[in-house]
Amino acid sequence: MTYSVAVSGASGYAGGEALRLLSAHPGVRIGAVTAHSNAGTRLGELQPHLHSLHEHLLEETTAENLAGHDVVILALPHGASAQMASQLPEGTLVIDAGADHRLEDSRAWEKFYGTTHAGSWPYGLPELPGQREQLRGATRIAVPGCYPTSAMLALQPGFADGLLEHDDVVIVAASGASGAGKALKPHLMGAEVMGGMSPYGVGGGHRHTPEIEQGLSAAAGAPVHISFTPTLAPMSRGILATATAKVKPGTDAARLREAWTNAYDNEPFVHVLPEGQWPSTKAVLGSNHVLMQLAFDEHASRVVVSCAVDNLTKGTAGGAVQSMNLALGLDEATGLDFAAVAP
Repeated sequence: MTYSVAVSGASGYAGGEALRLLSAHPGVRIGAVTAHSNAGTRLGELQPHLHSLHEHLLEETTAENLAGHDVVILALPHGASAQMASQLPEGTLVIDAGADHRLEDSRAWEKFYGTTHAGSWPYGLPELPGQREQLRGATRIAVPGCYPTSAMLALQPGFADGLLEHDDVVIVAASGASGAGKALKPHLMGAEVMGGMSPYGVGGGHRHTPEIEQGLSAAAGAPVHISFTPTLAPMSRGILATATAKVKPGTDAARLREAWTNAYDNEPFVHVLPEGQWPSTKAVLGSNHVLMQLAFDEHASRVVVSCAVDNLTKGTAGGAVQSMNLALGLDEATGLDFAAVAP
């Protein structure tokens, strides 16, 4: 069976990445591609790398243009996805690559986003404990944020196995400039970004903080509190997250490694590297794969996990396609099991 898929926000980075993956997916046919200000433009003018889709004309993002497809991927700013999703048929698989349906706590949403909470959908990170069951057959899916994908995958095995303390969790992550979207912003110009790094959202203010806490708390079975600091790195795409947490007394390096390898040994896309080898963003470029390594800082009684993802693939569009496959009953890796680009 071939499923028809529409993509909104097709002129942006997330929408373009979704189309790149879908264009090589053997089980789908790309239908409507929509945008807002770029409606009426030929897709090839804005996404020239999508050769097979050059002649597609960007349509207005309306419920009428998106309806009639088996799957709709919403790559829209927060606030826009919920409004559009509410107008689409219940039987359509709607995958929100934005933030609108990620958080379960309405108070956290209102605090960090300042608008009315639209409710939560099944969360599109299959590697979290019990999450695949929530995604199979789902008709509404919330794709995780890119930072939460890396941070939660980095630490959830330790929390799920009861090896980590629930407070004093520190996550520092560096992201490429594409994580901020395609809109023109002076601080994201090449002259500003290249050759330097800078922090932002410091002091617990980044909107991904409650999402990371939500996922880690679910794995731990109790509230987990984090300090999260994102940084902007001089690269176009990729995230390198370094996550640390206090280890419970009596836990040694061997027990920690056992927890991580047990969690991910059978995962198609998450890989714990051999001891002594550390991940880099270049090693996951353009792929749905995740590389990580961990170490036990005995002096500080902390586990230190370094995790690399491509923010546009596994961190956004790849997560959407992986979740789509599960919801439709396809093999999870369909259209995604390809290597990264190197050098």
